[in-house]
Amino acid sequence: MTQHIDSVKTYAVIWISLLILTGVTTAVAFVDLGPFSVIVALSIAVVKMMLVALFFMHLRHSGKVTQLAMAATVLWLGIMVAFTFADVATRGWMGVPGR
Repeated sequence: MTQHIDSVKTYAVIWISLLILTGVTTAVAFVDLGPFSVIVALSIAVVKMMLVALFFMHLRHSGKVTQLAMAATVLWLGIMVAFTFADVATRGWMGVPGR
């Protein structure tokens, strides 16, 4: 098994990108985007997660089984987030006795 070592420049660029994205996340928190606030925040979080997974966890240099496991994890997370959004969006559809 060969090990791949990235350059310090690559790690520095990714680190600076993560810092910028963290600043963007903080800036978006102070802007009222209405219902899109959560979508924008989650989108930025997914980008940051992918940067960490691909570069710091070396997922881009790993084997196919590890990449499949990561893809399944991201798919499962997407399913859970979709069900959560569906639950929150449909809470007022049925009348609750006593309300």
